[in-house]
Amino acid sequence: MISVDEAVTRITRAFTALPAETIAVADAAGRVLAEDVVARLDHPPAPMSAMDGYAVRAVDAKAEAELAIAGIAPAGRPFQGRLERGQAVRIFTGGVVPEGADAVVIQEDTESDAPGSVRIKEAARPGDNVRARGLDFKAGEVLFKRGHRISARDVALLAAADMAQLQVTRKPKVAIVATGDELSRPGEARGPGGIVASSTYAIQAMVRNWGGDAIDVGILPDRAEEFARLPERTKHADLIVTQGGASVGDHDLVQSALAPHGFALDFWKIAMRPGKPLIFGRLNKTPLLGLPGNPVSAMVCSILFLEPAIAAMLGTEYRAAVRTARLASPLKANGKRQDYIRAKLTVSNGMLTAEPFSLQDSSMQKIFGRAIMLLPRG
Repeated sequence: MISVDEAVTRITRAFTALPAETIAVADAAGRVLAEDVVARLDHPPAPMSAMDGYAVRAVDAKAEAELAIAGIAPAGRPFQGRLERGQAVRIFTGGVVPEGADAVVIQEDTESDAPGSVRIKEAARPGDNVRARGLDFKAGEVLFKRGHRISARDVALLAAADMAQLQVTRKPKVAIVATGDELSRPGEARGPGGIVASSTYAIQAMVRNWGGDAIDVGILPDRAEEFARLPERTKHADLIVTQGGASVGDHDLVQSALAPHGFALDFWKIAMRPGKPLIFGRLNKTPLLGLPGNPVSAMVCSILFLEPAIAAMLGTEYRAAVRTARLASPLKANGKRQDYIRAKLTVSNGMLTAEPFSLQDSSMQKIFGRAIMLLPRG
């Protein structure tokens, strides 16, 4: 058996960042940048009013000053001309501050006693209610570095920077196949002793959340001739993920049935619980990650090993999400294997507390769904 850390290292070094592709900015959320993004313009592109009011010269806009209204500047229709001494321009939020003006007096701080003029009630200071050109960012500024995963909020920034298209890393194609005569899909008839192939759907969702393209290959029965079809069915994948068939039983066929069809083993068995019988190797040229069949084991191993593999293909730095908490109750001494315990996380007196569930069976999905993982013990 090898350690979890060694397994992660050996898996991730099998991958390099995938090629780039061009996408529209509207499709960018969740994607990973393949190059730095540089702003193409200043934002805002000109001094803009932050409020409805009057654009003025601060030196003229003293309390009780009466200014002549020289024009109007709605958003998208700048005032044509220069603001002169003793003048004001009616302006609205998002309007371009006229040349010569250096402040905006908000509408509530003015009065208009006669058509064509405005009286200032509160004196203005230079810069009041004006968004300077390039206040947010300037042309040529690097907004995001290569390897950044784009959030929904980032999309707005990219659009504001005039980025209609982006270079992003192609999504890793992850072919996912469940194995076992006992498995059926949700809603299908089940034979005697049959169970629903449930965790395959969670793993597909995980792959998508981590930035990959999940390909559902289906369920392979426990027959060598069915496994023989796998190379052809997964030939366009960047990674093959099998579920089940990773142990040593007569019906555990991932290694034995695939060996005649180009499977080469890198390692098998990890010093961990759950998930000991994990397999990693190559099916011809395509990396293959063989997950255990028990649902919780498969999902724990996906978090520990599949996510870093996808990160390596996306060219991103993988960092496990780890939080520190106080243990709510003692645990028995552990053996040589790292033990990934499911626990309930609560806050008590301002401190995070982890309470391990009394049952840790690797088939118990309800507990797993409610749990955080206590990482690791041993």
